[in-house]
Amino acid sequence: MKIAYDAKRIFSSTSGLGNYSRDLVRILSKIYPENQYVLISKKTSEKGNELLKLPNVSHVQTSKGTLSRQFKMGKDAQNIGADIFHGLSGELPLRWNKKAIKKVVTIHDLIFERFPQYYTWIDRKIHFWKFQRAAFAADKIIAISEQTKRDIVDFLRVQESKIEVVYQGCHASFKEKQLPEFLDQIKEKFNLPENFILNVGTIEPRKNLLNVIKSLEGTEIPLVVVGGKKKKYFKLLQKEIRQNKVEVQFLEGVSMEELAAIYRLADIFVYASFFEGFGIPVIEALFSETAVITSNSSCLPEAGGSDSVYVDPKNIADIRSKIKFLWENESERKRRAEKGLQFVQKFNDDVIAKDLMKVYESLV
Repeated sequence: MKIAYDAKRIFSSTSGLGNYSRDLVRILSKIYPENQYVLISKKTSEKGNELLKLPNVSHVQTSKGTLSRQFKMGKDAQNIGADIFHGLSGELPLRWNKKAIKKVVTIHDLIFERFPQYYTWIDRKIHFWKFQRAAFAADKIIAISEQTKRDIVDFLRVQESKIEVVYQGCHASFKEKQLPEFLDQIKEKFNLPENFILNVGTIEPRKNLLNVIKSLEGTEIPLVVVGGKKKKYFKLLQKEIRQNKVEVQFLEGVSMEELAAIYRLADIFVYASFFEGFGIPVIEALFSETAVITSNSSCLPEAGGSDSVYVDPKNIADIRSKIKFLWENESERKRRAEKGLQFVQKFNDDVIAKDLMKVYESLV
């Protein structure tokens, strides 16, 4: 098969959508090397150039023109003889020619419908139009969780039979056991506490870091946070930290390998988000053999499994009691980390690649 991808995020994004897109192409090219994988975009960059070194991955520049991603990219895929075009971030091109091609789109979440307060009116309308149009145009929709599948049916009014759930994985760095010397280097480089809890993700209201910080008041438990900041919300956090003297350390400029080491150095990973399409940081923590505390809502129990600890993200007392419970019980942390590592194998590359290929093969 020849499979073409909308590669904009592969070359432009350093966060969730970019990581998903790069990992998807990487695992497929490795586990199913007999296929051709074509990345279509206006330009390339260092973010995705590692993929282009693979023998079965190539790049095609989108034809020039106004709104070329919307009006030219689909035809470009058809003109190179692609069997399938896969939109990796909820969108499909608007224009096609008469050459045969099957269309697949991945929808990660519909948070703009569930939490409209975080979006402008016009952004919500544009998102909804693009997602719904792609969902109806696609031959198959990939949802990254059962939660997202339910939302696609409920909000976009798409037939359930058209949707397949294929979970996300995570970067290979989180599955590797780093040498003690490297862990010591990372601990020294970032001046990390001897023991700490960790939070990873964009610092924005939906991720609910404020309630985690409030839950640590009076506990003397250090918190390390890795993630890009939304300025207004970050100022609110700073005010809370100053008033209640919570020990919080914010890290920036952290590479994937360094982040993997920080996960392993942490005693507990806390992710009390109000809503997620999937929650890759939970998977990263489980592969890193770190005990997880996460929310009992949205898809997070799908990602965390039965041995993670679950909290009501709105209940500060609940978050505090669960953190203290694990913080004070090393044997319980170890037990849950071991069980979590067993559970998370369902998100390994070979499983995900097999599920993806099953979707492609059902079409051709």
